[in-house]
Amino acid sequence: MLDNLLQWDLQALLAINGVHAPFWDHFMWLFTGKWIWIPMYASILFVLLKNFSLRYTILAVIAIALTITFADQVCATLIRPQVQRSRPSRLGPLIQENNEKSIRLMEALGQLKDKNGQYPIEKIRLHERKPGDFYRGGKYGFPSCHASNSFALAFFLLLFFKKRGLSLFILLWAALNSYSRAYIGVHFPGDLLAGMVIGLTGALLLYSLLRRVSRQSWTSPVFGTEQEKQLIFQPEKLRFSGIIIYTGLATLVFILLYSWYQL
Repeated sequence: MLDNLLQWDLQALLAINGVHAPFWDHFMWLFTGKWIWIPMYASILFVLLKNFSLRYTILAVIAIALTITFADQVCATLIRPQVQRSRPSRLGPLIQENNEKSIRLMEALGQLKDKNGQYPIEKIRLHERKPGDFYRGGKYGFPSCHASNSFALAFFLLLFFKKRGLSLFILLWAALNSYSRAYIGVHFPGDLLAGMVIGLTGALLLYSLLRRVSRQSWTSPVFGTEQEKQLIFQPEKLRFSGIIIYTGLATLVFILLYSWYQL
């Protein structure tokens, strides 16, 4: 069963990574970067400040930060050192160095050498940052921190705002960000799915904690007007949430135009 899952994982990666075009090479490299989240974070902060007092906004921001931190550290600190699953971008060089563990893995998955004496994993295309400098990421890739962090924020916003349009947009954003990691060859799809589950877990835990703190502190100075108290537990009445979508779309358009300019 495990061998079958690993083989499907590898075949899915080869299918995703095998479809390349110069435009999308630029686009995926930009979209997988961390800076694209800056406008998103700024728009979220703006919407919170337009709806809530500064004190409750700080509380919500702390909850979001803890959600992402939880997802990131569970992946990077707890799971990766124990599982020690190499990134696909690292397997090729390991095979070329006659690393027995990597070669046994490929053979166990039914990955036979082609007529040129290569395993399919060695044909994965990596992003070339400059001539001869290929991006490979860190040593281990399971689970994906990019996927866990992206989906942690996405699911937290889904729970917090409860806006259908925003929920759909931010989930698609997180999915595309995760897809970019397989496109550039540094994660198996299974890494991304595991990261998504961890992100969801973090969002559920920290959002539940925020709700509990909010209910127990109903009469606390943390809350301002009666209207603000209603917004906390009736988020469908929150205003300006569309700004987060427009900010994301503007960022996406910029990346598309810049990718076209780089051709």
